[in-house]
Amino acid sequence: MKTLICGSLAYDTIMVFPDRFGRHILPDQAHLLSVSFTVGEMRREWGGCAGNIAYNLQAIGGEPVVMATIGDDGAAYRERLAAVGVGLEGLRHVPGTYTAQAFIITDLDDNQITAFHPGAMTRSHENRVEDVAGVQWGIVAPDGRDGMLGHAAGFRDLGVPYVFDPGQGITLFDGDELLSMIDGAAVVACNDYEGRLLAERTGLAIEEIASRVDALVVTLGAEGSVIHASGDRLRIPPAKPRALVDPTGCGDAYRAGLLYGLAHGWDWERTGRLASALGALKIGSRGGQNHDASRESVAALHAASYGCTPW
Repeated sequence: MKTLICGSLAYDTIMVFPDRFGRHILPDQAHLLSVSFTVGEMRREWGGCAGNIAYNLQAIGGEPVVMATIGDDGAAYRERLAAVGVGLEGLRHVPGTYTAQAFIITDLDDNQITAFHPGAMTRSHENRVEDVAGVQWGIVAPDGRDGMLGHAAGFRDLGVPYVFDPGQGITLFDGDELLSMIDGAAVVACNDYEGRLLAERTGLAIEEIASRVDALVVTLGAEGSVIHASGDRLRIPPAKPRALVDPTGCGDAYRAGLLYGLAHGWDWERTGRLASALGALKIGSRGGQNHDASRESVAALHAASYGCTPW
């Protein structure tokens, strides 16, 4: 079942500073800050919500199509997505721009300094949901502001059910704009902090937001997740990760599980457990797309966590 993944594609350059930032930043001189950190480790990862979600969904047998923008440096990412079998009908090259990218420096205390350049992402509104035929489910994940509003409206106008995943993009919108995307959605997905921020911005309690959609999914990290649906509150226990390496992209992996269950008409418990298993599998590897998310790997971790396979 074709699923349109609307969101960002980005390159993440991650560097590790083998010291502590605090030793090199003088508090009383912060207004004159000019520092240089020599990093001993650096790696570049495939990133962005759309890329991460699509990677996981394709690996477990879904049919994702990415709707995103790339810049003049995006050919490698296009080839990457094609190589793993992700549909590219919604991918747009924006000449004269860079693909969105984050530069992250982490110190020994896990403090981070991040610079983010949105680049081609600011033109995501030029992509239109109606340009991809045969879509049966979708997701509006963090992207350019106008793109998120436009993609939500596009799904709504076509009558295609979608998951609204505001993520870090919540702060780009006022309460009325958030409510318009919530009211058009079938499902809203967020983490605990984002859920509280969503409630604050809209002026609605979590239970009130849940009443406006088929389900509100709130992830709780190591505590699992909660699915509010039909007036009930279903607690999904966490799956058991084999290792705790890097949480980057765990939420995106979880959302791929949601989309697979929704596309196949599964009940919420089965869907939530698959989503949890994908998130737990991802946390055992660095980056958002380096883990083995095959059906066999997911089935093994799911069985170890819940005593059965999802398939």
